[in-house]
Amino acid sequence: MNVISNILYWISTGLLVPVIVLLIFFFLRAIVLIGTFFGQYMQHKKVSADFYDRIKKLTPTTFGEFSAGLPQKSGGLMIYYARQIVDAGGNDARIELLLSEYEIQASKELATSKMLTKMGPILGLMGTLIPMGPALVGLATGDIASMAYNMQVAFATTVVGLIVSAIGFVTQQLKERWSIQDISMLEYLAEITRQTAKK
Repeated sequence: MNVISNILYWISTGLLVPVIVLLIFFFLRAIVLIGTFFGQYMQHKKVSADFYDRIKKLTPTTFGEFSAGLPQKSGGLMIYYARQIVDAGGNDARIELLLSEYEIQASKELATSKMLTKMGPILGLMGTLIPMGPALVGLATGDIASMAYNMQVAFATTVVGLIVSAIGFVTQQLKERWSIQDISMLEYLAEITRQTAKK
């Protein structure tokens, strides 16, 4: 039994360095995500709000004016798929395919945030529990310095893991809200496109 316990102890302590390295990597990835998310937020605020209003006011009679006013280059993911839906005309199969493709692309946009949300607490908890073993050994042997160091590592990994998770969670929630708004607008645009094509 002691052999098994020792093996498990060696495995867990051996994982401490990889866990800390991964935590640092995910923390840096979370910082990068904040920067890219800020850019997406500014673009969404600048472009999407006006585009939403134009789609909400869209009717079959104003469809020609709307389609003529669509930007032909860039404009973000939603505007790109809006152009594709307008160009599809009354082709229901093509429109459904485009809506599905948009949902897949929106899901890809959420991948990093979801990963940070889940991996942050997992790595933080591992980084907390692994040093607790050596800390208890240090306490039992009277090595207070060793115990204090291991406890410091345990608390630091917990905090970093929670920060990573918080950044992932906040960005995920906002991106999901945007994607829901976008898909509802695209579905409305698809319906107007179908109605216009039938005339």
